[in-house]
Amino acid sequence: MRTLDFCEQDVAQMTEGEVENLAKRLEQDDYANVFEGLRDWHLLRAIAFQRPELAEPYYYLLDMEAYDES
Repeated sequence: MRTLDFCEQDVAQMTEGEVENLAKRLEQDDYANVFEGLRDWHLLRAIAFQRPELAEPYYYLLDMEAYDES
C-alpha cells in the first residue's frame, strides 16, 4: 500500500506556480485512478493549513467552510 509522499518541508518550499498547477490538476479531475486525485487533494489541504496564503484562491476545491458553533 502506497502512503502519501509529501511532508511539511515539501509544503514549506512550494511556490505559487506549483500550487496553481496542483489546483489545475484537481479542477480537470483527469487522473489515472482515484488515489492520485486523493493524493493531490490531501496535498492542497496540507498547504491550506500550513500556508493558507497560497491555497486561499483554491479553497473551493477543498469544500472548506467556516462554521459558527455558537
